[in-house]
Parts: sequence; C-alpha cells; structure tokens
Amino acid sequence: MRGEGPGRLIKKGARLPGPMTDPVGPVRSERRGAIRLIMLDHPPVNVLSAPVLEALDRELSAAESDPLCRAVVLASAAEKAFAAGADVREMAALDPAAARVHGGRGQAVTRRIERLPLPVVAAVHGVCFGGGLEVALACDLIVAGDDAQFGQPEINLGVMPGWGGTRRLPRRVGAALARRMILTGRPISATEAANAGLIETVVPRSELLPAALRLAEELATKPPITLAAAKYALLHAIDPGIDEGLAYELDLWARLFGTRGQREGMAAFLEKRPMAGVDRSDWAAESSGFPWERRSAHRGEGKRDKSPAPPAE
Repeated sequence: MRGEGPGRLIKKGARLPGPMTDPVGPVRSERRGAIRLIMLDHPPVNVLSAPVLEALDRELSAAESDPLCRAVVLASAAEKAFAAGADVREMAALDPAAARVHGGRGQAVTRRIERLPLPVVAAVHGVCFGGGLEVALACDLIVAGDDAQFGQPEINLGVMPGWGGTRRLPRRVGAALARRMILTGRPISATEAANAGLIETVVPRSELLPAALRLAEELATKPPITLAAAKYALLHAIDPGIDEGLAYELDLWARLFGTRGQREGMAAFLEKRPMAGVDRSDWAAESSGFPWERRSAHRGEGKRDKSPAPPAE
C-alpha cells in the first residue's frame, strides 16, 4: 500500500470520506465536492465480470442522478491494474447467441460512459487491457500513471475487441497503431500512449489520483448544460455512425465463439499454457456468416453482393 494522502490506494472494505456506496462491493464511489469518484475494486486486477459491469452501471446512474455531481473520475483501488479485461471464465464456453448477450452488456456500459451528460476522466495505472482499455476509451479524458500499459490482447484469446475497441481505438490513435495493437495484441507504454494521443497526460504513479481530480475539478467549473452539449457535439463529430459500428463489431465478435481459435485461445489462457497453433483446415466451415464468406458466395453465384457493408469511417 502507498502512503497517506489523496493519491493513496484504498484498502478493500475501508471507509471512504463522505457519502459512499457499499464499502465491500466490486465498485465503490464517493462524492468529493462536485466530483463523483468511482473506484473499481475487484481484486486482484479488476476483472470485468458481469457483476462488476452491473455495479459500474449502477454507479454511473447514481452519478447522473446526483444534482450536485458535475464530473466523474473513474479509478482503480487495485495495486497492479486499472482493469485487466473481461472475465475469460465467463466467456470460454459461450456459444454465439450467448456471446452476443454478453458482449452487448459490455457495449452498453461503455456506451453509458460515453453518453453520460457529465465529463468522465479515467485515472489509469498498471494494466489496462482488453475490456479495461475499452472502458477507458469510452471516457472523455485519460490521465495515466507512468507505470500504465495499454493493450487489446484479445487476439491471443482467439477473439477480437467486442466492447467498442475496434471503433474507438482507431479514432484515438489512428488506423496504423490501432491495427498493430489489435492484430498483434502487443501493449504500449504510457509514454507511447501519450505520444499517440490516446491519453491526456502521464504523471508519476503517486500523483495519479490528485492529477485526475484536478482535471475533473477544472471541468466542474464549466456550465453543466454547455459542457454536456459540447460533449455530445464532439461525439457526433468524431463518430456519427458509432451505433452502427458497434453493432457490426458485436456481430463479428459473437460469431467467433465456437471457432477453434476461440476455444483454444481461452482454454490456453485458463490452463496457463501457450496457445497452440490454429491452421485453416476448418476455414470454410468456420467462415459461415462472416462478411468475406457472404461476398464469396455471391460472387460464386454470379450475383451482385448485397451483404451489409462495414460502417463508414
């Protein structure tokens, strides 16, 4: 544990100053003046299971309904991570239909953050991978500790980002870096993230929470209706087709469940072993329903391809 002061980590079960929610839940919050501080607190690395997502959604609702709240800081009480991603144990045995429901739950939370009519600042330290990065990407601004790492390693589990990562990451860092992160699964450091425009600033780990709170306090001085209107205008300008894009991403993500890559990737992760190589021997069967297969079928029939096109950039 770090020393006392506003940047300290918060021990599980400890009372936070001021009105707060359940002190032993996976997500806790307190209001500091006009700022609602929401803490992910699901040790050891804040895996984003269904109960954690539900608790986070409740805290976001509480912030929106609080007339004294003017800005939100989303942070972590864990020592080593902001959030290490979705719960692989929950996902490993899902079929495409169940995966669609599961992925829709994650997308709903990230969309809730993005559309909250309050500015949301993420305070990120340690590991920020997979669904954890997708949650951070939905925030308006990200302040990072110098130990932060950002990554979309889903490819190593036999899937792809499914909570908005394929939509929001390219908007933040550009297509080239987004492709590298998503297709290789390799993470980037806080310095690389700052240089790419993913985050607002990098500060020493001990100064992370105070820095995020100062930024939120600055935002809280602005007229609230004007701030909300500006946020919505920016969202529309940056990505007017996001709902269509999220639906396209979710469709592809869910269809990956049951493929050999997904089964092997998640089994290897849970068994703590390297993922075995997966060849293309089942390519034709596993491609059923994917956009390249639909286009190929139309060409083979000599018909014009009428399958839905990917969302416009």
